[in-house]
Amino acid sequence: MNIGLRYLIVLLLTLLFGCNSSDEKKPIIKNSIKSTDGHLDTHRNTSEAFKKYWFGGKAEITSYKLMQERYGEIREGTAVTVYVTEDFLSDAQVKTDSKSDNNMAILKLNRTKKFNTGIYPYSIMTSVFNPISHATHALKVSTSIQEWCGQLYMQLNNRKDFEINSHSYFEAEGDQKFNLSKTWLEDEIWNIIRLNPEELPIGDLKMIPSFEYLRFQHKEVKDHSAFATIKQGETITNYTIHYSSLQRQMRFSFNNKFPYEIEEWEEINVAQQNDTLRLRTTATKMERIKTDYWNQHTSEFSHLRDSLKLN
Repeated sequence: MNIGLRYLIVLLLTLLFGCNSSDEKKPIIKNSIKSTDGHLDTHRNTSEAFKKYWFGGKAEITSYKLMQERYGEIREGTAVTVYVTEDFLSDAQVKTDSKSDNNMAILKLNRTKKFNTGIYPYSIMTSVFNPISHATHALKVSTSIQEWCGQLYMQLNNRKDFEINSHSYFEAEGDQKFNLSKTWLEDEIWNIIRLNPEELPIGDLKMIPSFEYLRFQHKEVKDHSAFATIKQGETITNYTIHYSSLQRQMRFSFNNKFPYEIEEWEEINVAQQNDTLRLRTTATKMERIKTDYWNQHTSEFSHLRDSLKLN
């Protein structure tokens, strides 16, 4: 083999393997879904690290310092996310009471907010249930809002269509029951990030805004045109959803590496009283623990709330 040919082969091998020798700059999102129709149903593979983290018999609890916009003012409060895996009955769409081969493993998020407006308090909770073995839309989403004026509740069940049940003390909203075509849900983004951020939809899409937003703003429950982007930094990835017609933007900031913990989120909405004013809600992580909280309901465990800075 002459020297020129040998050099050429070495050069080609260097280019071929040298460019792939490091994963340090490999983007976290390799195959983000660009489909706008919202149909999603593929098998999801879970790693040993995933199984060890999520099937260890403990929940992940994170507390956040909340700066919540309400009635044109910023209110200080707290938010909490509780992630846990459970066995789920796919037909009844409830947590099962017994072990069975028919059970489905799901990742459940319970997300709460507490803050005051003047003399009276707000308490908000949203629950989202996503199957672990299949990359499909959330099986169930429910949101409840309680304050001294009254309470509201809205639930989505993912069956042939999205089945919506909504109850409100407001006359214009009242009791409603209707179906919607399947599409992306803002409320399911929280779980998609934790399960596999490569599945996050990007570009132009249709999405139903969060139930909390729809009830706060008294908007019709339907999908809206949105544009989603993703930007990865050295340690944090930002995923942003922009609804131009609603003048609304939602940003999630999460860790680049598994288990992709959400460190902060930000919500920007137009003020109802002034369409040129933008109001910002933020939540920033305070503390995070993993524990079997369902076994810690006696007074001896109340100190754990101090560890989460919730007292």
